[in-house]
Amino acid sequence: MAKNAGLFHVEIGECPKHSSQSRVTRPIVHSDAPLTLVGGGVTGAHDLGESLALAPRLVGADGGGDVALAAGYRPEAVIGDLDSLSQEARDTLGPAVHRIAEQETTDFDKALRSIAAPVVIAVGMTGGRFDHDLAALNVLVRHAQRRCVLLGSESLVFLAPPELPLPLDASETVSLFPMGPCRAESEGLLWPLGGLELSPWGRVATSNSATGPVTVRVDGPRLLVILGRSRLREVVEALSGPGPRWD
Repeated sequence: MAKNAGLFHVEIGECPKHSSQSRVTRPIVHSDAPLTLVGGGVTGAHDLGESLALAPRLVGADGGGDVALAAGYRPEAVIGDLDSLSQEARDTLGPAVHRIAEQETTDFDKALRSIAAPVVIAVGMTGGRFDHDLAALNVLVRHAQRRCVLLGSESLVFLAPPELPLPLDASETVSLFPMGPCRAESEGLLWPLGGLELSPWGRVATSNSATGPVTVRVDGPRLLVILGRSRLREVVEALSGPGPRWD
């Protein structure tokens, strides 16, 4: 079921305990504008700067706190199990460091579910290891109510909301990958979806092509959208809009 979800305010402070099946938790950080989340994975030379230009508030996921400090940025919070964050970073950031001890979820999961923002741009969460990449995609689906864009070296990926218009140009590559069974419709794709049933073990919709502006509609929080990273600004603006959201 989709809804227009409002945001709510909590003070930055001690984080609550979370179960492995947690979908919505009380946030540690609240932002009324898009926010950047940096992890300890592969981060391109311009990733943080590009993301912060669109989402100027910065949070680190565990070792991402060190990545931020090394790049000259001070995150307002670092969230994770803290098995990767250096002692130097802990001393520098002090009370901005929030430990979630459970080991059933990744630091990306812990951080994302602890942030309330219209959109989160996540950098340093992919690249280098397939298992890390797959775990990051799993987080997008587990926390469908948190709109998040994963920024990679050449592309970006996010979970499609119930309906999303995208201002694309003709011939741009549009890839759609189902993380579970779903039905999707589209406008503006060279090969329309037309209510097709998609699934990871059946039909997928990668390497499609835009004929102009594209709209995608999907019946459940299962469909990943993959675009070139040059569309980061347009994607953030589209996801920040008032359209329907997943519960």
